[in-house]
Amino acid sequence: MSPSITVLGLGSGDENQLTLGAWKTIQAASPLYVRTEHHPVIGYLRQNGVSIQSFDSLYEANRSFEDVYVSIVDELLRLARMSSVPIVYAVPGHPMVAESTTRLLRERCAEEGVTLSVMGGESFLDQAFVRLGFDPIEGFALFDATALPASGAAIEPRMHTLIAQVYDTHTASDAKLFLMSVYPDDFEIVVGHELGIAGRETIVRVPLYELDRLDGYGNLSLIWVPRADRETLRIRQFERLREIVDILRSPNGCPWDREQTHASIRKNLIEETYEVLETIDDDDPAAMCEELGDLLLQIMLHSQMEAETGAFDVYDVIEGLNEKLIRRHPHVFGDAGADDADEALRNWNAMKAEEKKSRGIDVTEQSVLAGVPRDLPGLMKAYKLQKKAASVGFDWEQIEEVYAKIEEEISELKAASDEERLGELGDLLFAVVNLSRFLRIDPEEALSSTNRKFVERFEYIERQLRLKGQQIDQTGLTEMEHLWQEAKKLSKFAR
Repeated sequence: MSPSITVLGLGSGDENQLTLGAWKTIQAASPLYVRTEHHPVIGYLRQNGVSIQSFDSLYEANRSFEDVYVSIVDELLRLARMSSVPIVYAVPGHPMVAESTTRLLRERCAEEGVTLSVMGGESFLDQAFVRLGFDPIEGFALFDATALPASGAAIEPRMHTLIAQVYDTHTASDAKLFLMSVYPDDFEIVVGHELGIAGRETIVRVPLYELDRLDGYGNLSLIWVPRADRETLRIRQFERLREIVDILRSPNGCPWDREQTHASIRKNLIEETYEVLETIDDDDPAAMCEELGDLLLQIMLHSQMEAETGAFDVYDVIEGLNEKLIRRHPHVFGDAGADDADEALRNWNAMKAEEKKSRGIDVTEQSVLAGVPRDLPGLMKAYKLQKKAASVGFDWEQIEEVYAKIEEEISELKAASDEERLGELGDLLFAVVNLSRFLRIDPEEALSSTNRKFVERFEYIERQLRLKGQQIDQTGLTEMEHLWQEAKKLSKFAR
């Protein structure tokens, strides 16, 4: 006879929840292997002469739950290969509901030629529906307290939320933090212990902030968050943002939003980007949060416009971005290595080249300068063009040569005619950008810093003149220059 294992469910409560089929199989087993003896039905089984061997000792011998489950499966497979009769293994609840050893057995038995049979049982979900009093057809999400997602993004408040395997106050604390990313601290949460077990069941309603202050957590504890339609609960969700933008663009939405096109709000995208940059320069997190939201709105509006034509929607945008990030980071999501930022950048560029090739673009036929956006601001575009040219050796060898080029361009600008000055000034600016590249200073950042410095000093002049009761347009240059020098000294002291 080939090795065989039967997995059955003990139900989530006492012996009244055992199925007839499970009870017959248990009576025929000798012994009955159980994942844990910490289950209400174990005492009843022993009273009826069932020989039980548990794997509780493995919980002490291993450092993590996953290691425990692997060890249990290893032992079950060893026993099955040695036995001439099927091994019967019992787990709490239903074998296919939140039971890691069943999952591992399904994988390993198929690989190792061991026959696996699974018999159902009443799961903790059955008792949750009955004792807590909600219908799963309304929609519910089930989470494992020992493996919660990193944030509350997976929570949909309009559905019931169940968190199972809340073994202790530590897992209850993890669940509390998970839920607090969506629900307010005082939102009412329901905790159920040993649901459906006469004389032992407890159901407690507490505000969310008290979730990990309760006693009584154990193997048969769960958390229920009832569904709610409150707008405030969905206000942090991306899907709600998508719905709002959809409504604004709908026939019953906002007339202004409905009339906009890609072209009409093109400038808004640029303006909102610069407003975000301003908050970064000001190191103002609160303002940055608001401005990033305004920038996100522009992306949502452009995506919604295309969704209305059937071209793509914002989820296509997200899908493309996720795929690109994974594809271009083989040193994170694949087998490639990257010991430093330079090697990571080489991986990124290599994947970009592969993507172009897959789209039928012959990279060897492309200009080295390809890929620089046409509408970048002048300084930034010059900087990127120069970097690309330098990557193939078209560059000055020494910084002294760059300084000499700037002096040459200044001389040519001085000698230029009215018609030539535009071009000569551009040549000078281009040479200065080259210098910034040699100095490893971003020219946009350098000029932005100077702009901010100019504004601060000029506003100092204005403030001082107002204190004197003077108007700036009626003040002589000599006095303004004196105040300018004061502002310079003050800014030096401030640094």
